[in-house]
Amino acid sequence: MKINVSGHHVDVTDSIKEHLEEKFAKIATHFPTLISLDIIISKEHGKFDVEIRTNYEGTSIAAKGSDSVMYPAITSAAKKLDSGLKHRKGQLKADLHEKPELTELETADETEQEIN
Repeated sequence: MKINVSGHHVDVTDSIKEHLEEKFAKIATHFPTLISLDIIISKEHGKFDVEIRTNYEGTSIAAKGSDSVMYPAITSAAKKLDSGLKHRKGQLKADLHEKPELTELETADETEQEIN
């Protein structure tokens, strides 16, 4: 899985990239069709915002996390992304099952007419 990282008022160092790869290694194993992640780390007013975007099975999924420290903000965004991906995977699995057909219930008058 390819991880594209960009920083807005933040220098993206090798340690940040390693931390991101560790966080998203689990997600990559659970969702092998996931090709890439776009991560934007920004800092405004002493608060870190981490925004993650990806495409999964034809749907765009985004997650956002914020904290006064960068690493908890990354963790928060990763948990939200994992939750969003699981939700989408559940939707795709639910579409595979056949829906039950509705049958019309007979009223008492119809059954009485058939008996006569």
